[in-house]
Amino acid sequence: RRYLDNITAIGPRTVGSPENEVLAVNYILEQIRAIERESTDAHKISIDVQRPTGSFSIDFLGGFTSYYANITNVVVKLEPRDGAEHAVLSNCHFDSVPNTPGASDDAVSCAVMLEILNTLSKSPEPLQHAVIFLFNGAEENILQASHGFITQHEWAKSIRAFVNLEAAGVGGKELVFQTGPENPWLVQAYVVAAKHPFASVVAQEIFQSGVIPADTDFRIYRDFGNVPGIDLAFIENGYIYHTKYDTSDRILTDSIQRAGDNILGVLKYLATSDKLAKSFEYRHGNVVFFDILGLFVLAYPARVGTIMNCLTAAVGFLYLSKKVLQPKGRAIHNLKKLLTAFSLTLLSWVCTLVAALTVAVFVSIIGRSLSWYTHFYVSVFLYGTAAAAKLILVHTLAKKFFYKNMNEQYLGDTFFDASLMIWSIVLAVITQMGLCSAFICLLWVAFPLLTKLMIHKEFSQKGATMKFVMMYMLGMFVPYVYMMYLSWTVFEMFTPIMGRSGSEILPDAVLAGFIAVITMILSSYFINFVYLVKSTKRTLITLTTVFVVTLVLVCSGIFFPYSSDAANPKPKRVFLQ
Repeated sequence: RRYLDNITAIGPRTVGSPENEVLAVNYILEQIRAIERESTDAHKISIDVQRPTGSFSIDFLGGFTSYYANITNVVVKLEPRDGAEHAVLSNCHFDSVPNTPGASDDAVSCAVMLEILNTLSKSPEPLQHAVIFLFNGAEENILQASHGFITQHEWAKSIRAFVNLEAAGVGGKELVFQTGPENPWLVQAYVVAAKHPFASVVAQEIFQSGVIPADTDFRIYRDFGNVPGIDLAFIENGYIYHTKYDTSDRILTDSIQRAGDNILGVLKYLATSDKLAKSFEYRHGNVVFFDILGLFVLAYPARVGTIMNCLTAAVGFLYLSKKVLQPKGRAIHNLKKLLTAFSLTLLSWVCTLVAALTVAVFVSIIGRSLSWYTHFYVSVFLYGTAAAAKLILVHTLAKKFFYKNMNEQYLGDTFFDASLMIWSIVLAVITQMGLCSAFICLLWVAFPLLTKLMIHKEFSQKGATMKFVMMYMLGMFVPYVYMMYLSWTVFEMFTPIMGRSGSEILPDAVLAGFIAVITMILSSYFINFVYLVKSTKRTLITLTTVFVVTLVLVCSGIFFPYSSDAANPKPKRVFLQ
């Protein structure tokens, strides 16, 4: 906390300014030398101030060539007394964008690294490998200092892995959103060593797809240093990221402690691991990893995931084939009914997406976009109700006119199988594409199928009894809880990003599309209840009423997008270049 307060007290630290090149550098050096004086005899601390000059091309923001001259890196190496051949790198940056004290981005990471250096240096036991702490002074002008270090510094050749500390928000939990490339042993190191794990391969694949307009030093070490690593970032409260409100008092001590516990654990584990020295032997293969409600992380090799996915999809198709072929002589009839339900489900999804996007475009055209930016519930009441109402309406009309006088239990069973068929196909396709995020589809095939097999007798009984509903909900508990947890994490990350993504895309369209997709996913195994219940009239009236009232309020301008609330500001972004 003291380190953080003192660094941010310097003020904005723009590359090239006295605040960045003199004051911040001198403060960090003073703290490192104080730590060095108190270190035990088991360790040797070496300090170097690097001022590299260089250039590189990068395919980012349309692609450009970046040139830098005499930028500043403060580099510290902690190693055993007799030296070490191999090293793990811990990276942060002390520069900031011009208008902010940069507490979260990235002064808090500098503070955490100083405290980790202090803790490790006082340990009576020497480390097996060296730990290099890089306090880089030019990240915000597109990753220059990390390039100067990894391509020019003499210690760079010894680095076998790195941990990069970044921010896309202010405080909260730090998310592991990139690992590798390949090197599954690094994820295993995080799983074993991190006290408070928070990681997702979904975040990794979203970030690396280029959807988020950002990049980190991870890219430089990967592309120019050919070094594997772990990328962590604070993601909470991104509304004040890169603004004057990014002050040290907004970062809770709990967040700093949590990050310190995790990063200290991972660095100690890597610095005492035999795998670090032989990392090239363990580099092949990707890994599927995700945390369970922040309690622990599940990780397994992607090839194992591929086998699990293929087997699960095969079982799903086998079950559906058996349903179609029984009873004998009705296979063609059963197949037609299944494909009709399949087509209707897809049609309802398309209508749901179109409805949500239509509302979003209308709101944007009349100049009321971002009405949800400060009032997040508005997005759910506006786009969530429109999506849910459209979905239920399509199936209600199908039930009334297309499936008139048909057995309700038969329809409920058929539409459950249609949803299972969709998820089995999606699982097979995403697995074939090589995406590790296919584990989500695995959940949406395995658990519903197990549920169906356990309560297949109740499916054939007349009416949706309370016992049936309770058992059904219990069987769906795991995929639904995990999907809602994952959705909230993505919402927390993406909502602030929509406020600073510029005008090339419609932020309302992006959020509306996301809410519509979440509605489709969460409703996929509840569509069958539309056919099991007597009437959906009350549900449709309620959803429509909430939607209309919210739309009227949004059009009236009552939900002003931005907030100057001192405790929780959500300012407007204006980019000057």
